[in-house]
Amino acid sequence: MKGHACVILLMCLSCVCATALREKSAKDELLLEYLREYLTELKRGDEPEAVPAQRGTEELTRDYPPPKQMDLQTLQELDADDESLVKYKPALLGSTADFLDEGGQNVLLKAMVFAPVDHEETVLNLTGDISQLKHKPIVVKEGTEYRIKLKFRVQRQIVSGLRFFYVVSRKGIRVDNADYMVGSYGPKTEEHIFQTPVDELPAGMMNRALYIVKCKFSDDDKNIYLEWEWSYSVKKDWE
Repeated sequence: MKGHACVILLMCLSCVCATALREKSAKDELLLEYLREYLTELKRGDEPEAVPAQRGTEELTRDYPPPKQMDLQTLQELDADDESLVKYKPALLGSTADFLDEGGQNVLLKAMVFAPVDHEETVLNLTGDISQLKHKPIVVKEGTEYRIKLKFRVQRQIVSGLRFFYVVSRKGIRVDNADYMVGSYGPKTEEHIFQTPVDELPAGMMNRALYIVKCKFSDDDKNIYLEWEWSYSVKKDWE
C-alpha cells in the first residue's frame, strides 16, 4: 500500500515539474519574442515610406508617456545569461565601438531632398548655413507628384519616436501642414533615409505662387534636432 502511494506521489510530482518547466519555457519564449520585436523596431533602419500621422491640423501632441530611455550598452548587457538573446542582440545592435561619432547632437539631420516622381531631385544641405534656403526657391511644375526625403544619422543612443512636421504658407497664410511619424532608430554609421508618401503640388493659374515651408525634426522626448525653412515656386512648367 505504501509502495503504491509512493508511486502515485512520484507521478504527481512529475506532472507538477513538467507543468512548471512548460510554463517557464513558454515564459522564456515570450520574453525572447518580445525582445526580438522591440530590438527589431529600434533597428529597422531605412523604411520605404511612412503614412502621415495627421494632416491639415496642428502638430500632434503625445497623449502617452514616452518609453523609458535605455542606452545601447545597457541593452547589450540585459539578460546576459540568456544564450539566445546574447546571440541575437549583436546582429541587431552591433558594437558600441562600431559607430562614427561626429560630435554634437545624438541625431544629425544631413539633408532634405525634394524628389519629384518624374523629374530630377533637388538636394538641400542641412549641415551648413540653412538661413538662406527660403530665399532660394525651388522652381517646380504645377501638379507635380513628389516625395520629401530626409537623410539623417543616429550617433550614440537609440532615439524613440522621431517626427517630421511642416507648415506650408502662401503670403503669410497657412495653406497646408502635415505631421509624419518617422519612427525609432538605433545608432548607425550610415545614414538613415526617411521618405514621405507621394504628394501632389497644386495646379492652375491661381496656385502659381511662392510657398514658404517651415519644418521641424523632433522626437517623443520633445528634443528638437533641427528647424529650418525652405521655399518653392509653382510655375506652369519646369525652369
